[in-house]
Amino acid sequence: MVAGISKSFLYEQMQRVNDIPFDSKRKMMTTIHKLGNKYRIITKGAPDMLIKRCTKYYQDGDISPIFSKKENIQEQNNQMAEGALRVIAVAYKDVDRLPATVNSDIIENDLIFCGLIGMIDPPREGVKEAVRTCRRAGIKTVMITGDHLQTAKAIAKELGILKRGDLAIDGENLEKMSQHELERNIMNYSVFARVSPEHKVRIVKAFQSTGAVVAMTGDGVNDAPALKNADIGIAMGKGGTDVAKNASDMILTDDNFVTIVEAVKQGRNIYDNIKKAVHFLIATNIGEIVTIFVGLILGIKSPLLAIQLLWINLVTDSLPAIALGLEKEEENIMNRLPRSPKKSLFSDGLWWKIIIEGCMLGMFTLLAFSIGNKLYSIEVGRTMAFLSLGMLELVHSFNVKSEESIFKVGIFENKYLVGALILGVILQVGVVLIKPLAEIFNLVQLNGIQWIYTILIAITPIPIMELQKAVNGYKFGKIVYAKNGNA
Repeated sequence: MVAGISKSFLYEQMQRVNDIPFDSKRKMMTTIHKLGNKYRIITKGAPDMLIKRCTKYYQDGDISPIFSKKENIQEQNNQMAEGALRVIAVAYKDVDRLPATVNSDIIENDLIFCGLIGMIDPPREGVKEAVRTCRRAGIKTVMITGDHLQTAKAIAKELGILKRGDLAIDGENLEKMSQHELERNIMNYSVFARVSPEHKVRIVKAFQSTGAVVAMTGDGVNDAPALKNADIGIAMGKGGTDVAKNASDMILTDDNFVTIVEAVKQGRNIYDNIKKAVHFLIATNIGEIVTIFVGLILGIKSPLLAIQLLWINLVTDSLPAIALGLEKEEENIMNRLPRSPKKSLFSDGLWWKIIIEGCMLGMFTLLAFSIGNKLYSIEVGRTMAFLSLGMLELVHSFNVKSEESIFKVGIFENKYLVGALILGVILQVGVVLIKPLAEIFNLVQLNGIQWIYTILIAITPIPIMELQKAVNGYKFGKIVYAKNGNA
């Protein structure tokens, strides 16, 4: 209710008879209403575009030429925009009759300017922190909007998107810039305002030219070309059009930027867990190969029988590998630089780590076998090798769980891995202690000193791996930022 007039009354008195929809080039829309024997044309849109269509302005019941007021209107528009307000200008005119063809060129001219309307659209909770997280993670967040440049800059500064040294540009100046120049300077820009669909595609391609993986969000028909060209097109699930959804690679069901950042975190964690599981499985299998192969080269009897190797593969390989796939994300996961898509899974020295760890597991198993074989008997040697290799692999899964020291990240963080260790030890030891099972696997009972030898060998990789992690970090460099990052 305004000045005693209800909206429903206005709709009844001024029925809409036609309209000209909004489009991104005109940046305005018009509705046409029946007013008595005349027609009232009401246009709203971007102030800098609409004011060009106005020849008069309305003030206190008087209608005067607008020419002397344009600078004042523009100044008021800038002041409102700098206050992070989205500004809409409103104008009208009355005509006795409508032309046969209703289009923008005929209708949207010779208008009477009424005023400016400022709207505040506060950022969602958590967006500012999400942008800061992206910056720490080496992800550049860019604002592409149809808003006035000053409005976009004010909002971008508030969110932390536009930092000191970053540039902002509008569609008019972007149009004058060649694609080559845009590609050369694209990483300096963080805000693009008053852009057209063609501009959005140019921006996406310019970022891609730097080798960056580009994710683009959008909800309208005009966003579809850019969504299609981006490496990852993300459409809004609630407010997005069907065209935008069809052009995108994924749909954001809650239309929340924070969810995208959370998805990046989960994606990094999934990749890490796959890498850990592969790392563990290859290293342990190399350990088993080294045990058998080196034993043959040295001319000694096989340290492990086939049935014993099959049991180790079933129990101490599979359970920890599954548990490593369920590892929670590390605390510093969003402080890392993005991984280059050109890098293989085994980059940054992973192959060497796997080979060294595999050889270490194999040599410690052979050590256990040699002690048992030389001091006691070949059956004792195989039993010690069987127990040692199984427990070595179970213990080694904790070394693989993080590039950081296991004492720093915590041993009990992954309950599944702890469960795999406990269950694996119970099954491994149970096969030896339960006489019928021991006979099936050709194992014998061990005495106290033999158990001490076995346990000491099983836990020896922990200090060795702690040293390797320190050396590897020095040789290949840390993969995380400092705690405060560049945010």
